Amino acid sequence: MLQYLIRHGESVSNVEERVQGQADVDLSELGRRQAARVAARSRELVASAPGNDAPWEIWSSPLRRARHTAEMIAAAVGLPLHIEERLCELHAGIFQGHLWADLETQFPEAVAQWRSGDVDYQIPGGESRAQLAARGHEALQALAARNVSGMIVVAHGGVLTAALGSLLGRAHPLLASAAQRPFTKLPALANASLTLLEWPGPRLISFNETAHL
Repeated sequence: MLQYLIRHGESVSNVEERVQGQADVDLSELGRRQAARVAARSRELVASAPGNDAPWEIWSSPLRRARHTAEMIAAAVGLPLHIEERLCELHAGIFQGHLWADLETQFPEAVAQWRSGDVDYQIPGGESRAQLAARGHEALQALAARNVSGMIVVAHGGVLTAALGSLLGRAHPLLASAAQRPFTKLPALANASLTLLEWPGPRLISFNETAHL
């Protein structure tokens, strides 16, 4: 089974350099253009997939930046959209909604603990990296067990990189740096990028493709 993982298009908070977490922000103008391009590419991928007479599905995080990206893909492919709550981004707790530039001044101790790399450190009012990875792993694995030949999953940079690190191991050559630092100012996955997993396995076929943009 082919599982295409897509990060949402650029959001308003991406432009503002603001911590999003689970804040429900929308796409920017560029993000909408990116979503249209990844939608066109998704249509090509589904049309050319082996056994394309078998069912495909489209799944998304419920947050608007992902859902609106997924809605454009669903319209282009001609399939209904399904929502999976476990695909939400990391809950960034007290960091959520603040500018990246202000974090060290406003929350110096919490930022220092987060940047220490402790995967079990839980942002006050939010989640830890370990919790995020477990949630993302569980979501992708559960979706991969569905009786379809392929699916498109639209979510967020943090949850997708954390899930990939958990599923494939952080030592994987493509993930060695990315999987250990979900929720960073420069996420490993580009907006509207494509990553492909093949199940059972999973096996990573491609990572962070952006040529369609």
